[in-house]
Amino acid sequence: MDIKYTVSNNNLTVFVYGELDECSASQAKNILDRIINDNLNSQKVIFNLSGISFMDSTGIGLLIGRYKKLIKHNVPSYIAGATPATEKVIKLCGLYNIMPKY
Repeated sequence: MDIKYTVSNNNLTVFVYGELDECSASQAKNILDRIINDNLNSQKVIFNLSGISFMDSTGIGLLIGRYKKLIKHNVPSYIAGATPATEKVIKLCGLYNIMPKY
């Protein structure tokens, strides 16, 4: 699990690599919360999942938690670059209904 980010034009883009599952969720949550807290003035946050090799329901829960954190600060969040396997999980649980595809 690796997480990197960039800020461009007041937009925060977070790149997640590896597996987003029960084993990595706690570490990912801490890192994502720190990045988000440092960039709460962003106009939007884009979670780029192109580097995800596996994601289960724990990963979905992690993303929903970050969505809830951001929406409290009126910052919309989006999902970009999901691989076919990851996109299948996202569509199945309806995550695109709250975090649209970017």
